[in-house]
Amino acid sequence: MRDDDAREDDSISRFNGEDLMQKLRGKSFMFVGDSLSNNQWQSLACMLHAAVPNSNYTFDRTRNRSVLSFPEFEFTVTFLKNGFLVDLVVEEAGRVLKLDSLSRSYQWKGVDFLIFNSYHWWIHTGSLQTWDYFQVGDKIYKETDHMEAYKIALTTWGNWIDSNIDPAMTKVFFQGISAVHYHGKDWNEPMVQDCSGQTKPIEGSNYPGDRYPGEAVVKNVLSNMTKSVYLLDIALLTQLRKDGHPSRYANGETDCSHWCVAGVPDAWNELLYTILLQK
Repeated sequence: MRDDDAREDDSISRFNGEDLMQKLRGKSFMFVGDSLSNNQWQSLACMLHAAVPNSNYTFDRTRNRSVLSFPEFEFTVTFLKNGFLVDLVVEEAGRVLKLDSLSRSYQWKGVDFLIFNSYHWWIHTGSLQTWDYFQVGDKIYKETDHMEAYKIALTTWGNWIDSNIDPAMTKVFFQGISAVHYHGKDWNEPMVQDCSGQTKPIEGSNYPGDRYPGEAVVKNVLSNMTKSVYLLDIALLTQLRKDGHPSRYANGETDCSHWCVAGVPDAWNELLYTILLQK
């Protein structure tokens, strides 16, 4: 396992979309995950199009898949919605989250660069929770610790990567934990309700609030894998950007978990670009 701070130096390369597609001509990228994964895909799609605005690109979208292609470079960038990575199925008993099942993983094969993401759906509770039961093997649980469930699911994903991915053919990345800003007390502004009206990042490089429990889970799973997965460790980077959310301009609802494009996700793609230049 390596992360973004494993670069040979501390500099981040200026993103050059045309250069990326020229150097990786004929290659395919796929982002697999939840809406934060879609956020990064949207950012990269915009950055690439801005680099070649006259390109005769093609765009195709279905319910769970968005595909942007640049035929002159034979270059494709796909987003595949799969917020848990493991299977969520509707059965007679209700919605069952199967922590050891990956029935849709065939869609990940044959891609040159895979960027996975999964976290925010795991911390949902109450009406936001999209499952009724957990299942591991033949055992079904009404409730269990969500981070324990997350670790089991990521381990299932990690085992699939170890068994099915040839690093000489496919490079795998994991998008780290993206911050939310719904409570001003987290950044020492207890009178602030959320990210609304925030116009400046937090000064310095230290975040006064807590780290996310998912960070330790991700790093533990990646460290126990036999295949190399590159972690885009964006947690602190995003915690400092309380000003980067759509806020009240997100379809009438205050959104302090996703990010404006252009904006914070562009930095994630600059990190990705910097790593790719070293390959």
